[in-house]
Amino acid sequence: MSRIVVSDIVKAWGPTRAVDQVSFVAEQGQLLVLLGPSGCGKSTTLRLIAGLEDATAGRIEIGGRDVTNLPPAERSIAMVFQSYALFPHLSVAENIVFGLRVRRVAAAERAERLKRVADLVGLSQLLDRKPAQLSGGQRQRVALGRAIIAEQPVCLMDEPLSNLDAQLRHEMRTEIRSLQQRLGMTMVYVTHDQTEAMTMADQVILMRNGRIEQMGSPEALYAAPATEFAARFLGTPPMNLVKLADIAGALPVHPRALGLDPDNLLLGVRPERASLGRNGSGVPATVEAVEYLGADTVLVCRIASAPFSARVPGRPPAKAGDRIRLVWESSDQHFFRLSDGQRIDPDAPRRGAA
Repeated sequence: MSRIVVSDIVKAWGPTRAVDQVSFVAEQGQLLVLLGPSGCGKSTTLRLIAGLEDATAGRIEIGGRDVTNLPPAERSIAMVFQSYALFPHLSVAENIVFGLRVRRVAAAERAERLKRVADLVGLSQLLDRKPAQLSGGQRQRVALGRAIIAEQPVCLMDEPLSNLDAQLRHEMRTEIRSLQQRLGMTMVYVTHDQTEAMTMADQVILMRNGRIEQMGSPEALYAAPATEFAARFLGTPPMNLVKLADIAGALPVHPRALGLDPDNLLLGVRPERASLGRNGSGVPATVEAVEYLGADTVLVCRIASAPFSARVPGRPPAKAGDRIRLVWESSDQHFFRLSDGQRIDPDAPRRGAA
């Protein structure tokens, strides 16, 4: 069993709580991503699970065992760090099996495991090389191999791809997810990169200021962000947020008809849900910039006094300074309280173009 249960965990340094009453469950065989900006507590949470930090309060279970006060070596975990942490004087093979040597695993078993792992991570032809002779992606594969060869049921990863370029990150995301599923490992993965979270995770935990802002599947966080912060953090470009009172009169259904008070709410619309209006319909906007991306184009606009982006197919006939109108389905509208940023769902939303 490799189920991880984190219950009301706290890590404090004096009056400062880096992790504050965090609770969640990573089910066996699940890839759980801790996501958030720098300083939100995600790496500290991972280090608490690993035993690299002592918890101020709370409880951590791995595989049904209380490991809260156990040293890392007794927690049945493997870990991959942001830095590759390879020994420069050792070969790829020696780096991968180093932990097995320390634990005095028999030579025959080391060789058998090494062959299996090298095949898994695509390093079979590179075992005699030193780290200096490898690319960044190959070095990260060595670090992965070293974690996998331990054959632990839980693997913890702390921003393992942040040192790689965009193309390598894409390749390694696919490889890590494939390996995790093939081996049935329970994995907790820390990142600030929403793309990694959305493409890899079974469950995402978005953190802010040491607390959990929202947790759920990637689809759930994207479709129904629980707070203004979650709405702004997820999405490329992020969700547009406009004071509802500033555009209420331009909407075909006035917010008050939905039981909403426009003076106290933000309206959120995903850029990819907005499109160009026809025949004078839609909300007036001014184009400030045009970002052509090939398959689609981001129109960077301003509605009232707020920035507003629309991601539309192809290359529309628009340029900076143009006055346009933007439309979206009312089912694609999200509402958040101005006072605390919490999501509000109208009791009976009506469909129709904005």
